[in-house]
Amino acid sequence: MAINEEAVASFLGDFIREQLEAAGLERVVLGLSGGIDSATSAYLAVRALGPESVKALLLPYRTSSPQSKAHALLAARDLGIEAQEIEIAPMVDPYMEQFPDMDRIRKGNLMARARMMVVYDQSAAWQALVLGTGNKTEALLGYTTLWGDMACAFTPLGDLYKTEVRQLARYLGVPQEIIEKKPSADLWAGQTDEAEIGLTYEEMDALLVRLVDQGLGAEEVVRLGFERDKIERIRGMIRNSEFKRRMPLAPKIPEAMRKNP
Repeated sequence: MAINEEAVASFLGDFIREQLEAAGLERVVLGLSGGIDSATSAYLAVRALGPESVKALLLPYRTSSPQSKAHALLAARDLGIEAQEIEIAPMVDPYMEQFPDMDRIRKGNLMARARMMVVYDQSAAWQALVLGTGNKTEALLGYTTLWGDMACAFTPLGDLYKTEVRQLARYLGVPQEIIEKKPSADLWAGQTDEAEIGLTYEEMDALLVRLVDQGLGAEEVVRLGFERDKIERIRGMIRNSEFKRRMPLAPKIPEAMRKNP
């Protein structure tokens, strides 16, 4: 897979400006984690709007990696944007203490939602839209937190696979150490996306292109040389996370069930 980086960057810059114009606003706020997705989103936003119209929020928990903070600050300094740090431990710890048996998945989801609560509050304070940072790979696999990192006004990277985000990041000048490090949601010590899912992003994207974009069946993909167990794992993740990719459903009440006035 390959993209025309210059054309994509220009297209996404126009998209960002159009979304703000439609909302009657001029600024964006985003959570800057130190990872490639949020960094690339910030570089796109600054390119489209200028540094004075982009605010970054650093939202660490006490177990967050110091490297994540360092990389977020590196990107913010390079872009010349305001970066505000707000610690989330005082918000989430009192809740966690009530449920000492809470597993790390629940804790991770709680932290992701607490972070987005802060981002939305700061967006209101700054009269800005929330800039999403998610990519297509994670959205298709459901490797996201509903009402956490998924929450946003719009997400410029939403139709780019992770490997395509890397291409765009290089073009935009995202620092190399951010591009090259192993992707992680930084929800617990040592966590990495690829280890948790069991495939590299190159493998995930290659399978998603064939299963989703090209609409191939499992047997067709097997004949292309892909491992069946990896195909089934990806298909299962797509299927089981469908509810995350749609607005909450409401049943349509049949007219026959309504009483005439």
